[in-house]
Amino acid sequence: MSGLGGLNKSPEGVVIGLVQLKLPLIKTPMDIAIQTARIVEMVGKARRNLSTMDLVVFPEYALHGLSMDTNPAILCTLDGPEVGAFKKACRDNAIWGCFSIMEANPGGNPYNSGLIIDDKGELKLYYRKLHPWVPVEPWEPGDLGVPVIDGPKGAKLSLIICHDGMFPEMAREAAYKGAEIMLRTAGYTAPIRQAWRFTNQSNSFCNLMVTANVCMCGSDGTFDSMGEAMIVNFDGSIIAEGVTGRADEIITAEVRPDLVREARANWGVENNIYQLAHRGFTAVDGGAQDAPYSYMHDLVNGRYRLPWEDTITVKDGISSGFDKPQRRFGDKFSEAAE
Repeated sequence: MSGLGGLNKSPEGVVIGLVQLKLPLIKTPMDIAIQTARIVEMVGKARRNLSTMDLVVFPEYALHGLSMDTNPAILCTLDGPEVGAFKKACRDNAIWGCFSIMEANPGGNPYNSGLIIDDKGELKLYYRKLHPWVPVEPWEPGDLGVPVIDGPKGAKLSLIICHDGMFPEMAREAAYKGAEIMLRTAGYTAPIRQAWRFTNQSNSFCNLMVTANVCMCGSDGTFDSMGEAMIVNFDGSIIAEGVTGRADEIITAEVRPDLVREARANWGVENNIYQLAHRGFTAVDGGAQDAPYSYMHDLVNGRYRLPWEDTITVKDGISSGFDKPQRRFGDKFSEAAE
């Protein structure tokens, strides 16, 4: 169904390009400026590469690399020059784009944020990573939920970031809010390869949703990101993937949101996102619409606790070189110091 990587585009198709961007080494504001120009250049390459492409997707850490540096001098804001350059690139090349920034947060640690900009250069989706990859990542937990927008050709589009995709609740939330295509951007390295593959496929199958997933690629001299771009159909089958591990390669495919809608409406067997809340509808009218899962109730009521919680040894970032945090979620630095 990839339409030869999007070369042959159907009237209902959306063509996605996943950029296996080479992992940069970022230390200074000049490095950020150079990498911004590099990303802008790749937006142009995507448009020249495939005239049918609707959306080009850059990985998490495309701008900042994997240093986990919280230096204010290299952080971004929504009205800063980096985001302005991305907007201009989308407008100049008449293409939608998905980008990654580490966003300044005066009240706490920086946010790991994702942006989707339309082909007119307008910001359409703004997301802050809900589940930083602890204990390694120092980013503030996101506070904007999981937004869903009308994307290219009206397709319902959502974005999650890297570790988010290891939580089935994230993909379920995106689908529950209507997403037909979910993007997952990442900076993952090789030890996560197998988990990356089967969670991408599970996120698609369990929610009858197309997922488009991409990591950074290549080495910065310390870390080796794996590329591993994957576009997965709503039945869990892989439509296209980056198997060469070649940095800066753009993996492309056409996806069909209309077929997602058709499956969601007509599947009986394995329409799992519907059947979750209509258990056993063959036996009882409308199915059981209760919530029999203890963890859901406990999480909502602030008493989520694992049976083995007392044995867990890693509960902060000390093992990764970070100080023990002094704030609770929602507190500002100034409030914590009082």
